[in-house]
Amino acid sequence: MDTDKLSINAATKGISGSTIKLIAIVTMLIDHIGAVVVERMIGYSTSGDTAVLTAVYYSMRLIGRMGFPIFIFLLVQGVEHTRNKWKYLLRLMVFALISEIPFDFAFGLSVQQIAAGKFLEFSYQNVFFTLSIGLLCILGLQEIDKIEWNAIIKIVLSIGVVIAGMILAEWLRTDYGDIGVLAIVVMYLFRRTPLLAAAGTCVILLFSNILEISAFFVLLPLAFYNGKRGWKLKWVFYLFYPVHLFVLWLICLGMGIA
Repeated sequence: MDTDKLSINAATKGISGSTIKLIAIVTMLIDHIGAVVVERMIGYSTSGDTAVLTAVYYSMRLIGRMGFPIFIFLLVQGVEHTRNKWKYLLRLMVFALISEIPFDFAFGLSVQQIAAGKFLEFSYQNVFFTLSIGLLCILGLQEIDKIEWNAIIKIVLSIGVVIAGMILAEWLRTDYGDIGVLAIVVMYLFRRTPLLAAAGTCVILLFSNILEISAFFVLLPLAFYNGKRGWKLKWVFYLFYPVHLFVLWLICLGMGIA
């Protein structure tokens, strides 16, 4: 029997990290089409009969709930495998800043405000800020774990780091806020058992919105994750996030519903 062939087949079975990332990107796109385009279509409708559009809207948002827990999973995987964790954090923070104007165009600002020269608004910040704060909490927990102190002191400090991160997310009004940061920490703490980690993350997200119930479907692709990176898609999500938001805003502008 060819053992080399068997080992290759075993390695290629299942779903790679790049495939999971693409699932997250597609579900996020569906979610944002609903939130940016379809919701505006409902608001601008003159017929008064928006039942179909409303059904489409909620269907798309339910599908989209799968995106964030997958990105959390990928974030934790990135922490585990990156050579420079602080550079990873810097990269997330840079793209949080880059993405904020497209995010505000898509979700917060009217054409009139933009025409008047307003390009930012601070009532709601994009998900890169949430991911950055969550990663900062993880790095804090790792640094505390390195210190040879009393276990109780380390637990208290760890709880303090997580609470500080949750408060920061609420203060900045990031996407998913304090619940999002807590979900990231839960995924990290249970990372050795990915399905349990994903289930715990989804339970935490339920506290933000009952629509998050559909997030539990992420357990299906994650159950087949083979631990392999797959295609090199390192920059795909970073670039796709601001670009697709700007394109969706342009679509709304062209439809006269921006």
